[in-house]
Amino acid sequence: MNKGNVNIDGMMIPIEDEKNILELIRKADIELPTFCYHSHLSVYGACRLCVSDIDGMGIQATCTIPPRDGMVVKTNTQEVRQIRKVNLELLLANHDISCPSCSRSNNCKLQDLTRRLGVTKVRFKKTDKVAPVDTKSHSIIHDPNKCVLCGDCVRVCKEMQSVGAIDFTGRGANSTVGPAFCKSLADVECVYCGQCVAVCPVGALVPKPETEQVWKAINNPDKVVVAQLAPAVRVALGEGFGMEPGEIATGQIVAALKRIGFDHVYDTSFAADLTVLEEATEFITRKLKGEKLPQFTSCCPSWVKFAEQYYPELLPNLSTCKSPQQMFGSIAKETLPAILGIKPEQLVVVSIMPCTAKKFEAKREEFIHDGTAEVDHVLSTEGLGRMIHETGIQFRKLTPESFDLPLGFKTGAGVIFGNTGGVSEAVLRFAYEKITGQTLLNTDIKQVRGMDGLRTVEMEIGEIKLKLGIAHTLSNARILCDEIKKGNSDYDLIEVMACPGGCIAGGGQPVSFEPGYREKRMQGLYNTDKQLQLHKSQDNPYIKELYKLTLGEIGGPKAHQLLHTHYHGRKRITDQQITIRNTDHPKIEVCVCVGTNCFVKGSQELLRQMMQYVTENKLEDIVGFEGQEDMVDVKATFCFERCDRGPVLRVNEKVLEHANFEKARQLLDQEIKRIGALISQV
Repeated sequence: MNKGNVNIDGMMIPIEDEKNILELIRKADIELPTFCYHSHLSVYGACRLCVSDIDGMGIQATCTIPPRDGMVVKTNTQEVRQIRKVNLELLLANHDISCPSCSRSNNCKLQDLTRRLGVTKVRFKKTDKVAPVDTKSHSIIHDPNKCVLCGDCVRVCKEMQSVGAIDFTGRGANSTVGPAFCKSLADVECVYCGQCVAVCPVGALVPKPETEQVWKAINNPDKVVVAQLAPAVRVALGEGFGMEPGEIATGQIVAALKRIGFDHVYDTSFAADLTVLEEATEFITRKLKGEKLPQFTSCCPSWVKFAEQYYPELLPNLSTCKSPQQMFGSIAKETLPAILGIKPEQLVVVSIMPCTAKKFEAKREEFIHDGTAEVDHVLSTEGLGRMIHETGIQFRKLTPESFDLPLGFKTGAGVIFGNTGGVSEAVLRFAYEKITGQTLLNTDIKQVRGMDGLRTVEMEIGEIKLKLGIAHTLSNARILCDEIKKGNSDYDLIEVMACPGGCIAGGGQPVSFEPGYREKRMQGLYNTDKQLQLHKSQDNPYIKELYKLTLGEIGGPKAHQLLHTHYHGRKRITDQQITIRNTDHPKIEVCVCVGTNCFVKGSQELLRQMMQYVTENKLEDIVGFEGQEDMVDVKATFCFERCDRGPVLRVNEKVLEHANFEKARQLLDQEIKRIGALISQV
C-alpha cells in the first residue's frame, strides 16, 4: 500500500486506502466539483472539473492521479478556478437550459456547480442543435439535449449491469450518448433498471412520469383509486423534503396520499409476505425433488428481462411467482371490488415504486388480461414527491396515518424485501419453520445481509443442507449464470437484484450523491422490521384469511392462477426484418432466421433457395388459377429464440425447426394451396 502524507492546501493528509488524489482531498473535507467521478465506477476523467495544481505535474484531473508521499496539491489557485469556470461555461453553452421545467431542477449538479463556482455569464455561442427526445420506453425518458457527456450512464450500464445498451456515438462536436443507430431505449437491450438515471447529474435521463394519468383517475368520480406502497419508498421519499436518508416516513406518506385523493392506501409488503409463502413453498418442493435447481428469485423485473435476453436456457430455473407488485395488483383486482362494494371496472390500482423497471413490468402482456391490467399506473418515488410538492402539502408537518386493511397489514419479512438479501432472509424465516416444524425465535439471519456484490451462504435447516447465492447488480448475476451454464455451481437458491443494495437504490428513488446513502436506507428497513410485532410472513393473519377465503392452499390451482406466471426468451433486436421480395399485396410471408446460430447452420442458403423457388416457379400452377404470382413475400429476420433448433423458418404463423429446402418448400406449398382455396371461395 502507498503510505505517507500529501500536502493539500497546507494540510498534511495521510494516505490510507485512497485510490486517487480526489478521494484524499475529500478526506480533507474539501468537496471538489465533479460530474464524472463515482467511487464504484471506473475512473473516466471527462469533465475536467476536479482539476488541481500539483507541484511538478501542473494542472491535473485529481480523479486520475494516484497519491504519493510528499505531493503538494493546491485546489483553488486562480488558474485552477478559471479553468473550472471555462469548462462549466462550455457545458452550459451546449446544454438545453430549460431549468424551470426540468424534473431535476431541484437536484441538478449543473445548477449547483454554476452557483458554487459563481458563473453568471456564458461567453460562448449557444449551440442551436436540437436532438429528438426519446419517450418511447415505458420506464425512462432520454433527452440528449441536456447531456453533459460525463459518461456516467455509459459506464454504469456496462460495468455495473453488463448490458451496454447506451454508449458514445459520433466524434468531436457531434458526440452524443445513446443507443446504437439512434434507436429508442425501448428497442434495444435496456433492462430499464434506471441506474443510468441514478448517476445522471442532470436531466438527460429521468423516470417516465405517469402523474397526469394518476391525477386524471383521482379526479374521475366514477373511479376508486387505491395505492400500494413498496417497502423501499418509505426510507427514501423524505429526502426530497429535507429528511435524512433512511429516515422512516411511512405514516406521512400514507397521510399525503390520502390528502392527494387516493381512496385507500395499502402496503406492497403485504404482497411480499404472500410472495414468501408461494416462493418458499416452490423452492422447498424443488429442493426435495432435486428439480430445476438452483431456483432464482423473480421479484426484480430488470433481472427477469436480463435473463430473458441473455440466459433464456435458465428461465425454467426462475421462480414462477409474480413480483409483489403484480401479486398485489392481481389480488386487488380479484378481491377489492367486493370488499369496497364497487364494480371491477371502477377500480384503479396505482403502484408507488422505487424502480423504473416496474413501469415496464406493469405493461407486460403476461399481466394484462382481457384488456385489463393488474396494475394500472406506476409512480416512482420521485414522481410521488413531485405530486406532493405540486399540491403544496407540507410533508414534514403531516400527522402520520396508517395503512388500510386488509391489504395494508404486513410483517417485517415483507418490509426487508427492499434490501439485497432481504428476499432470502424472508424465505429462510418461513422455510425453517416449514422444514423443522419448530418455531423460529431469532428472526435475524444476518449471514445473508451485507453489501458485497456476491455472497454465498451455506447452512443446515434440520437435515437439509442449503447453499444460497445472493447477487446485486446484473454484472454479478452474470458471473453466477455463467458458472451455472458451465456446470460449476451447486447453489440451491439464488437471489438477484439489479440495483446496488437492492430496491433501496432503485432508479426511481431520489437521486443522491451523499456517501453512504444506500447503507442508511438499508438500515431504515431493518429498523422498520424491528419495530413491527410480527417478523415472519406465515404469521400474517390477513394472509391466512386470504388463503382461507380466496386462494385455497399455498401453490394450489387458484393461487397459481392469480400469483404465478411464466417468462419467455426475448429478441435482442426487435422489429428488424430485411425484405428480399417486396410484393404489393402479399398473402403469405416467408421469414428465414439469419441470426448467428441459424446462419452457421445454413440459413443463408435456405433463404436463397426459397427466394429462387418463389421467383422462378409459377405459383398459379399450385393455386389453380392465374393472377397470384405476387402472393408471397420472402424476408430475412433475426431471431425466433430457437437457436438450438436452427435453421428456423416461418410461413405465416407456422414455424419450421431444423428446416431444409424440401421441408420448407412443402410447408410453403401447403400454405399457398390453403390461401388459394380461400381466395377461390371469395
